[in-house]
Amino acid sequence: MLRITDARTGEPTDATPARRGLTRVEAHVPRPDTTGLRVLLVADVLVRALEISGTPVWTVLTGTEGREELRARATALGIRPFEDERDSGSGLGEAQVLRVCALEAGTETADGAKGATEDDDAANGLRVEVAPADAESGVTDDDERVSALRLALLACPRREPLRLDEAALADAEDTLRRWRGAVATWATRPSGPIPDPVRQQLRAAWEDDLDVPAVLAVLRKVETSGTVPDGARFETYAYADRLLGLELTRDIGRGTPS
Repeated sequence: MLRITDARTGEPTDATPARRGLTRVEAHVPRPDTTGLRVLLVADVLVRALEISGTPVWTVLTGTEGREELRARATALGIRPFEDERDSGSGLGEAQVLRVCALEAGTETADGAKGATEDDDAANGLRVEVAPADAESGVTDDDERVSALRLALLACPRREPLRLDEAALADAEDTLRRWRGAVATWATRPSGPIPDPVRQQLRAAWEDDLDVPAVLAVLRKVETSGTVPDGARFETYAYADRLLGLELTRDIGRGTPS
């Protein structure tokens, strides 16, 4: 079961309600900058994790200046659409609310706990905080490298501040090219089931406070494993990509992978 640390209390809490029902994931994105894009990406991955577990999800976007710019950048990054709050209505009877927000400077108390904000006081539900991100000029503007940008954003723990530079994007691009090429090759081998320990490691990683870097670490181990057959590697990467959204199977059947 997915457990998320509620930033208001610092305690891990079940993201899925005890009574199975609709979960509202609300992405609060004040501006269409790199931090805002990171917040929306975390919300997207959170939705994917909930859907994998069979939880019905309603997604809402709030608080955004430059909404059209954000939507265009999000679509390029493979983030699925979130409804506008003003169009979403109310009273759908959601059983759980998860609010994904940027961590604001000055919200920590002296003992390290998160201080309450007006947003906290006004609403119930779990608060999922995402640390600020910025990028060198031009790093986030290359339309040919958006998948690498997604991987670079996911590779850093969400509560750690992130500075994207050309080196980080190039490293993500190399990893993505290598993984897509490997997946295309593995797809030509006899299929095999995901080994139970590997599946358990993947689920344990993303169900532990949506630890995406740990998911990526499992994939790196599988990539170089001497015991996992190629067909099982393929199934492992395809399964993990339901969460990651990196189009790891994109190059299957394309001849020489790109």
